[in-house]
Amino acid sequence: MAKSILTCLIVLQCLSFISGCRNQPEKSPAEKTVVVYCSADQDFAEPILERFGERMGIKVLPRFDVEATKTMGLVQRLRSEASNPQADVYWSNEIFETVRLAKDGILGTFTSEVTKNWPKAFADPQGRWYGFGQRARVIAYNTRLVKKGEAPRSIEDLVDPRWKGRVLMARPQFGTTRGHMAAIWIHYGPEKATAIYKGLKQNGIRMVNGNSTAARMVAEGQAWACLTDTDDVWVGQRNGWPLELVYPRHGEAGTLVIPNTVGLVQGAKHPQEAGALIEYLLSEEVERALAESDSHNVPVRMELAGKFPRYRIPEPMKVDYTVVAEGINSAVQAVTKALEK
Repeated sequence: MAKSILTCLIVLQCLSFISGCRNQPEKSPAEKTVVVYCSADQDFAEPILERFGERMGIKVLPRFDVEATKTMGLVQRLRSEASNPQADVYWSNEIFETVRLAKDGILGTFTSEVTKNWPKAFADPQGRWYGFGQRARVIAYNTRLVKKGEAPRSIEDLVDPRWKGRVLMARPQFGTTRGHMAAIWIHYGPEKATAIYKGLKQNGIRMVNGNSTAARMVAEGQAWACLTDTDDVWVGQRNGWPLELVYPRHGEAGTLVIPNTVGLVQGAKHPQEAGALIEYLLSEEVERALAESDSHNVPVRMELAGKFPRYRIPEPMKVDYTVVAEGINSAVQAVTKALEK
């Protein structure tokens, strides 16, 4: 009798277990995810990434850079993780370090219908990076301290004694300032470029942590002018700061233009989601959003750029971004040495 009761209990437990298993909800597939390292300003990039994630049903995990070490922090992180990549997409606010990452195998090839006819000036021949949403390197000045007709009009003007002790610049080891110094190195040649670097030092140029800091300090009257990017001036004007800009010449050449860039990280763990994000960042929607934002990036799509005439860059410098990227170490070494003396 006891044996029969025990057998019944075992059967009931088995049936209960089987029924419980049937009633458990099915496990959902793994959540789609994409990790993006982004040196574009968080205020402008975050809404774009959130919009993509909501629309595509993909969880976006962004990692942003800090202003003081702009771009270089994430670049070094990508290099250190090369054997075990943690990022899927790299969205940079500049181009020169992106070119270097591609050359060193940190970025892989990505092509699609979206990239097939991308403007050649903003596309790596091997499909490792694409440019979009451009900014310009400009001279910003305080309109309460400097009359419009008296603002410096060129890089050479900044070494004029009149501006001695009145000019700021972000540290040349980081961000777009780093690329700008390299463009000067290539454009003028080492001898003339070194003379410019030394002239800036002799004229008392001061180093600060980032372009936005330089623009703010000029607006506060701590300096008369600074080298910075267009977006920092536009944001300052939105805030009511007494800032205006000049698109500076470089000898006979015009103004340095620097696009955002995006690339697929070699060995990305989420390649499909990464591809979808790259296509979205290269979309007309995103270029329009950046142009309409307070950063007012200029679209690489000429027809779209024509709809934002106020932010047109009058005379872009003709520059080979790959050549500048190759000269960046020499330039940074030279400018660092010149400014330290």
